[in-house]
Amino acid sequence: MSPPPATAPEPAAAALPLLQQPGFRRFWLSRLSSTAAGQMLMVALGWQMYDLTGSAWDLGLVGLAQFVPALLLALPAGHVVDRYPRQRVLAAVLLAQAVVAALLALATAHGALGRSGVLALSVVLGAARAFQMPASQALLPLLVDLALLPRALALSSVALQGAIIAGPALGGALYATGGWLQAGHAATAGAAAVYAVSALGFAVALWAVWGLRPRRSTHPVEPPTLASLSAGLGFVWRHKVVLGAVSLDLFAVLLGGATALLPIFARDILATGPEGLGLLRAAPAAGALLMSLWLARRPIERHTGRWLLGSVAVFGVTMIVFGLSASFWLSLLALAVSGAADMVSVVIRQTLVQLETPDAMRGRVSAVNGLFIGASNQLGEFESGATAAWLGPVGSVLLGGVGTMLVVLTWTRLFPALARRDRLVRPASEH
Repeated sequence: MSPPPATAPEPAAAALPLLQQPGFRRFWLSRLSSTAAGQMLMVALGWQMYDLTGSAWDLGLVGLAQFVPALLLALPAGHVVDRYPRQRVLAAVLLAQAVVAALLALATAHGALGRSGVLALSVVLGAARAFQMPASQALLPLLVDLALLPRALALSSVALQGAIIAGPALGGALYATGGWLQAGHAATAGAAAVYAVSALGFAVALWAVWGLRPRRSTHPVEPPTLASLSAGLGFVWRHKVVLGAVSLDLFAVLLGGATALLPIFARDILATGPEGLGLLRAAPAAGALLMSLWLARRPIERHTGRWLLGSVAVFGVTMIVFGLSASFWLSLLALAVSGAADMVSVVIRQTLVQLETPDAMRGRVSAVNGLFIGASNQLGEFESGATAAWLGPVGSVLLGGVGTMLVVLTWTRLFPALARRDRLVRPASEH
């Protein structure tokens, strides 16, 4: 079936009908609150693990502990999202994360959280998040008219990026203040405060999702079999342009990401504290938000393959600059530009996936896309920690930046159709 033609977003006033729809408002609030809560939680988790062990390897293990369950559950998660009410799946995921955040707060406040506890709860977070992305992406089309879907996706991205900016900054500030619980060491009290506020954020998101009234999906999904579970993976494999786009992001961020090492850079290289760490984590999202606003007004219409590959190359360059920087402000700028470059890649990749995926397979294909994204983030954190333990944090980031640029050159040859792709929406004669 040929995908429908894309429609360009209209000016901001055109978003008003969406904001007047209770279902979309609740979805938007849920995404804003849950993303901010998750970002706050990860700031505290990384800083606390480094406080506990002082080990770059253990920082990488936090990412690996989240990636492994996400990898194992990716295909079953897509099938669950397509087979069962997506609202209930998303609600269950948010409840699980709220419980984890509450447990972290209680264990930290009582001095009972150690290295093993952090890793064990990271596994639970990874399992929950295996379902979150496909459930969220597949739910939105059941809440708004399809004609409004491009605008809904744009507004949803604004909530996502805004939360990624505010969440780490707020989490770092709460961690630094330290005295909210008035008990124990200041750092312990600060971490417990972050976890408590994070639990509240997940609870707000759960309330918003629970009140949704989505349309029923009209595409029944067969009982789980090997064929049905792997259908999304087969779809991506057969569509080489989609495969090239999502795998480019996987390997580029896997090699070039430096998120897991930010606590080391903040404390040991840039000489700042938890509040500085929060700003460093927020900087890529700030750049991404500015780029998303720019792309909403000036969408990429031609030479999309070149734009995709070029943006990933720029991402690699910014990682090299960040690795060499000893200035906090230059590091912030490099991370902001990396976020802007990554947003170009994200917009092109998500548009390709949305336009070329049948509605009946949305959950399973979203799960595969989420697996690639999760692998690039969580497994990338492990790779960063492992190479930092071997080469040091600066050497790890520099190696990743160079590796990202080599990936771009390799993908240009492996996926020539992607490199030559002109328009995101091909003329009907090309289908």
